[in-house]
Amino acid sequence: MAAERIPERNEIPVEFTWDLTDIFKSDEDWLREYEALMQVPEQLAEYEGTLGESAARLLEYMQLDDEVSVRLEKLMGYAGCKADQDTADSRYQDMRSKGVGCCVAISGAASFATPELIAIPEETLDAFYRECPELETYRRNLYRLRRRTEHILSPAEERLLAAAGEMADAPDSICGALRNADLRFDDAVDAEGKSHPLSAGTLVPLMESSDRVLRKSAFENCYKRYDEFKNTVAATLDAQFKQLRFFADARKYPSTLAAALDATEVPESVYLNLIDTVHNNMDKMYRYVALRKKLLGVDELHMYDVYTPVVPDAAVSISYDEAKKTVLEALSVLGEDYTKLLETGFSSRWIDVYENRGKRSGAYSSGSSRPHPYVLLNQKDNLESMFTIAHEMGHALHSYYSCHNQPVNTSDYVIFVAEVASTCNEILLMRHLLGKTTDRKQRAYLINHFLDQFKGTVYRQTMFAEFELEMGKLIESGEALTADALSEKYHALNKLYFGPDMVSDDGIALEWTRIPHFYYNYYVFQYATSFSAAVAIANRILREGESAVKDYKKFLSGGCSKEPVELLRDMGVDMRTPAPVNDALSLFGELIDELSELLG
Repeated sequence: MAAERIPERNEIPVEFTWDLTDIFKSDEDWLREYEALMQVPEQLAEYEGTLGESAARLLEYMQLDDEVSVRLEKLMGYAGCKADQDTADSRYQDMRSKGVGCCVAISGAASFATPELIAIPEETLDAFYRECPELETYRRNLYRLRRRTEHILSPAEERLLAAAGEMADAPDSICGALRNADLRFDDAVDAEGKSHPLSAGTLVPLMESSDRVLRKSAFENCYKRYDEFKNTVAATLDAQFKQLRFFADARKYPSTLAAALDATEVPESVYLNLIDTVHNNMDKMYRYVALRKKLLGVDELHMYDVYTPVVPDAAVSISYDEAKKTVLEALSVLGEDYTKLLETGFSSRWIDVYENRGKRSGAYSSGSSRPHPYVLLNQKDNLESMFTIAHEMGHALHSYYSCHNQPVNTSDYVIFVAEVASTCNEILLMRHLLGKTTDRKQRAYLINHFLDQFKGTVYRQTMFAEFELEMGKLIESGEALTADALSEKYHALNKLYFGPDMVSDDGIALEWTRIPHFYYNYYVFQYATSFSAAVAIANRILREGESAVKDYKKFLSGGCSKEPVELLRDMGVDMRTPAPVNDALSLFGELIDELSELLG
């Protein structure tokens, strides 16, 4: 792997950067909108105490709420993307901070609305619907709000909780700045003594190397640095879960998990069922680890050996242009309208492609879909990066379909289904690649990558979910999240999930320090449930064709118009049962058998 200097932001060719002028033409335009939105709290105050007066007044407020939501989405979308493209640029960090402050101010000013909407008698609301048919647009939204009546407080208390929102964002912001802007790592060194820049974005590519000396160096240098800051990161996690407990207690939920899942209408049993079902399928993970150890031909399998392909000589460089072309081919089964949208995203600079110094690590779709979504990548021209393109554009087009087929108030799909479309794209891509080759070595390479997806998405994310659950329990029992306690718990889980054939190196006990998703409020379990659902959906699309694609487009366009478990049930997937997870992990076992046969 050639050593490359990480370029500055201004050194990236413009065609590989996102074009944020589709949201605001300039920073000055953003600032003018920010100043205008800061006047909205005064406008909202005029509605206090009047929402139940008439159907017309209620409709007027709901339409204003839609308008403000769209404007805030654009405000935060622009500032967030600008801040993430160079986290060391204080100007855009300040803009994001201003945006958060604006959201908090508006949320506080609108805090009267929820108690008032809940207080409207059912018979009065029914009469409003009859009198003003336009209110039907908001029936689902009002139901979702009113179903949580017992967790809604008085107007004064709601205003106080809304004002606390800016402080609640602090742990994630602080740790994000530490990870993305302030931390610097010693270069990793390969077997020939050559140095390689180590960053959050290069860690995994370095550990994919066939050079075991380089992999070990990257692993150890990464966690040596995190070890120096483990107490700081632990303090931010402690603050994160304490603020979750504060809001859960304030809203009379029995736990932080219950509070998080109730907001998206997901039964707690789905979360707990996932962990139990994966525990019941650990034998397959242990078989995978044992096979990896055998194929790598090592006496001991270490945590820095889990990313390198077991068929290294089949790995190929895949340019960004080639990756886009292959993704388009693979997703053509979803219809011409889908692929035309993909092409538009590729050609119209929806995507920020390459890593630059200070850029946020990883990848994401912004979720901001007006006028269209934006995608952040850190492209490495390899197979993993091609799958990342498919994944993030799955998110982007899910958002696009929802926003263009639902009214504003039901256009934002909940996080439980947020990873289904992205993962379905990955599975369709893998099936496409496997369908194009009969070469045993290439097929083995692809199957190994597919197995790594299972390992990373179902097993690893469930391990994260279990760790997150344990953090919540510790806080709820009155204990602090110290670095030592977190490392001990994480190390134990790593040993459980990887089994007896894996050496759980001391450094891996600190992996929790570099996982941003632990600040996302019980988010990670949905990667595992979504992967399981996506396996079932992709199989149906490839098996049934047009009829399944038609149902899938309805799912993509569904937003939050139904409960998320019901949206998936319409695709024939019931996540309230162990069946989807069991079926997905059965496929995992079958792929292990095929890989063993191909390479045995």
